[in-house]
Amino acid sequence: MSARPLSRAAAGLGTPPPRIVHLGLGAFHRAHQAWYTAHADDAAAWGIAAFTGRSPREADALAAQECLYTIAARGADGDEVEVVGSIVEAHHGADVDALRGLVARPEVAVVTLTVTEAGYRLLPDGTPDPGDTAMVADLAVLRARMGEPATPLGRLVVALDARRRAGAGPIAVVPCDNVPGNGPWVREGVLSLASALDDALAAWIASEVSFVSTSVDRITPRRAEGDESFAAAAGWIDGSPIVTEPFSDWILSGDFPVGRPAWETAGARLVDDIEPFENRKLWMLNGAHTVLASLGRLRGHATVADAIADPVCRELVEDVWDAAARHLPGDVDAAAYRVALVERFANPRIVHLLEQIAQDSSVKLAARIAPVARLELAAGGEALPAAAALGAWIAAVRRCAPVPDAREHALGDALLSTDPIRALVAAVDPDLAARPQFVAEVRIRAAALADVPTTVAP
Repeated sequence: MSARPLSRAAAGLGTPPPRIVHLGLGAFHRAHQAWYTAHADDAAAWGIAAFTGRSPREADALAAQECLYTIAARGADGDEVEVVGSIVEAHHGADVDALRGLVARPEVAVVTLTVTEAGYRLLPDGTPDPGDTAMVADLAVLRARMGEPATPLGRLVVALDARRRAGAGPIAVVPCDNVPGNGPWVREGVLSLASALDDALAAWIASEVSFVSTSVDRITPRRAEGDESFAAAAGWIDGSPIVTEPFSDWILSGDFPVGRPAWETAGARLVDDIEPFENRKLWMLNGAHTVLASLGRLRGHATVADAIADPVCRELVEDVWDAAARHLPGDVDAAAYRVALVERFANPRIVHLLEQIAQDSSVKLAARIAPVARLELAAGGEALPAAAALGAWIAAVRRCAPVPDAREHALGDALLSTDPIRALVAAVDPDLAARPQFVAEVRIRAAALADVPTTVAP
């Protein structure tokens, strides 16, 4: 079969009107929210106008092929390939004028975001991080009303202001990143930024904008060399293919004042109480990923599949899961979820790099490991799995190749302090750092890993 360029005519796909705006055009969005939108029963009524984060590359690649792309659901035994057409516009994130214009349209009903936990640049209470230079710069831009904001939330705020001024009515904002209670959390950050621009805008957002909480789940590795081959085998020339796992899950809780796609017809779930599902995913899947990213790299592994096959890594993951399960309600079926996780992690055809997962680990540990540690300690336990996870991370910070981290300056200061172990724990969770016995356990485990060989025998 000879491959041909992607086009809507060739793929037999229409162009739905843009009624969703998305910030953070990357692989996960295209494997998850865009995929769910394409599979909804009313997909023909819901197109997505998506904006990149830092680079225009993805927008340029998609625009060159009418915003179409192929996606391979890669199981252990083969691929299921399809063409996804829900994205209808692709823009560089810095094109704030285009963002304003789209969000100001009355027919646009939803703004979704996938910008990573660190990309929101918020403190745990949802307020803007005063130590984040990009956030500080955006606050100055908003107060001065000169120039354009550069952070996702800063750009969202000026777009919402355009909607208010246009009288376009209410809208839903749907963050889809791994943060507990991400809806209220982002609402707090947006309101704080809006207040810097205009108190009337903040009041309008508080009244007219719904912030929906979500739990998202689909392992989607960074694109690798040769990914284009599956598209070619399916008959398409694709400059922006996506590989993901067959499993997907999306749980939402909140209001959509002017409508949304029928995502539930594609398998999403709408619930009243999202917290137990958020916790299951954050503490078990994401928590295990962060553990493997630290201990696995220390032991010379490159991928999740390699690391989960290592009995030492697997034992710590199981301990972390045991602790998490003690604090999850029965109706989330943690036992079945962890069985599925082992199968997903072990899929040898999903090349999920530990170096990628390790990025922003200080932020991730705060959401994925620290909450279970606090619950264990409050129940009279010692939180040893969490101490082991933090010990592995500290050893990795000291011994492995450095990876980007949103708190890199704080981590650098901690490493130079008189008690680096305690200071690094404090960078993740000050409450845990204030518990001498817990810090002592972390210290023991970090020391035990200080001389672990960086390569593992085959």
